[in-house]
Amino acid sequence: MTVLRRFFFKMVRLNNTVLFISSAVLVLLSSILIVLVENDTFPTVFDGFWWVMTTVTTVGYGDYYPQTMGGRLIAIFLYIVGIGLVGVLIGKIIDGMAVFRKKRLEGDIVYKDSGHFIIIGWSQKAEFAVQEMLETDSSCDIVIIDQLKEAPILKDNIHYIKGDGSDLNTLEKANVKEARSVLIFADERLSFDQMVDGKTLLISSSIEALAPEVHTVVEIMEEKHIKNFMHAKIDEFIVSNETISSLAVRSAFRKGVSKIYGQLLRRSVGEDLYHIPLRNHWTIYRDAFQELLDEGATLISDRNDLAINRKLDEPIPKEAELYAVCDRPTFEKIVGKGASS
Repeated sequence: MTVLRRFFFKMVRLNNTVLFISSAVLVLLSSILIVLVENDTFPTVFDGFWWVMTTVTTVGYGDYYPQTMGGRLIAIFLYIVGIGLVGVLIGKIIDGMAVFRKKRLEGDIVYKDSGHFIIIGWSQKAEFAVQEMLETDSSCDIVIIDQLKEAPILKDNIHYIKGDGSDLNTLEKANVKEARSVLIFADERLSFDQMVDGKTLLISSSIEALAPEVHTVVEIMEEKHIKNFMHAKIDEFIVSNETISSLAVRSAFRKGVSKIYGQLLRRSVGEDLYHIPLRNHWTIYRDAFQELLDEGATLISDRNDLAINRKLDEPIPKEAELYAVCDRPTFEKIVGKGASS
């Protein structure tokens, strides 16, 4: 018993690669050996493999079993060594899966894929952003960076990395260089707007140092702080306080205005703003405007230029990014028609 105990302890301490190779070699050699020793009972290598697997996994269907002395000696060897070796291998696989899940839950991972979205700073606004992103594209990968004890959301395509968003090492773990876009939300846990925007500026500067080409969207508390971000080359700003205040005032003077903004901001409600791919036969804005109108959509802008209705006879530049307001079914028809034209 002491010898067996020492043997099993050594198996447990084996390197995972050595353990996997040893188990594979044991199963393969046993499958071949049982066919050579007892060919009448095991006519093919697959029959031998089937018996070996049912033996070492202790399933034991009984449809195949050795009847000669040599075959039974092989079976005894599998009982003593094979079951223990494969049992340790299965145990390590299960432990590995448990450790991997624990690491994902605690944010101790490295994200290696590309084309993902990174959200820095978890809050209710960030949670709404995740929901909106999944409604836009349910298969998109999202990496959340914060210093929470556990992942706020854990799904196949949602990942959590625990760390400081301004730390270069944390950003490298999130593979920020190959990200599609980075969204930085203001840290509402801080007391003063200056401190909040100061922290956001620090994170933005770190991203600029590591991945200057990545598209970055930043939430700031006060518009006057935008000038401090100029060196960081932020692509887009969302001014939190001014946006909410402006919407509240507009709603107070004109009832129902907030519902219009709500439809444009929430993809799951009513009409929405969609990017419309350019079509080859569109030469001037009027071509796009009229054709989209006939298809049930209203062209409203080229990127951030909302003056489309005053420049209908101007040519559409090759780098144009057109946006139109319509519902989801109409947008899908427009995209389908554009792809076939």
